[in-house]
Amino acid sequence: MIEIRGLHKYFGALHVLRGIDLDVPKGEVLSVIGASGSGKSTLLYCINGLEPIQKGAIRVDGTDVHAKGTNLNKLRQRMGMVFQQWNSFPHLTALENVALAPRIVKGKSRAEAREIAAYQLQHVGLGDKLNAYPNALSGGQQQRLAIARALAMEPDYMLFDEATSALDPELVGEVLDTMRVLAEEGMTMICVTHEMGFARDVSDRVAYFHEGVIAEIGPPTQIFGAPRSELTRKFLAKVR
Repeated sequence: MIEIRGLHKYFGALHVLRGIDLDVPKGEVLSVIGASGSGKSTLLYCINGLEPIQKGAIRVDGTDVHAKGTNLNKLRQRMGMVFQQWNSFPHLTALENVALAPRIVKGKSRAEAREIAAYQLQHVGLGDKLNAYPNALSGGQQQRLAIARALAMEPDYMLFDEATSALDPELVGEVLDTMRVLAEEGMTMICVTHEMGFARDVSDRVAYFHEGVIAEIGPPTQIFGAPRSELTRKFLAKVR
């Protein structure tokens, strides 16, 4: 479980997260929606230890992410993260990109790392692109490559930071389909997303962020069908 208690995050004088309390149990798909600047992506960066926090605690399976003695590199092996930009190594093939971390970080043999990479690329629908270089892939394929790279570390959790926001509209569907497959397989996922259809169809719960707080959280049927917060109603009226 990911447990968040009393989380506060500042950027200088800007109070970005204002007392977040949240539990994400194993196997849950949580979609985080809200306007730009509401703190959604910052939450993921804090969970993964990429941003320091000023107050509160984040625990992953009981490990305090921001405690001084925590080995963040080891902890991050259990939390795959997919960013808005795919950040592939342009001089490596798809197979080499995905095999790199298992070999360097987890100490797998070259042959074993390549076997893992081939499996995960097949998993995300890129089995025919093992020897392709990133510049020969579409944006959607490059983002699926990024997902395969995260999965190659065999994480317990996947964090998606607006994984489709940099894609042309016609490429969004193939990435969302890959995320749907992971959800169906039981992967625990926190998805910051602007894709309301995905949030409605795939999530176990949806959290609406407004100015650094969780204004409302609940199952998709409630959030999209009968939101209790006026803030949620106003947001959904704008994005539908």
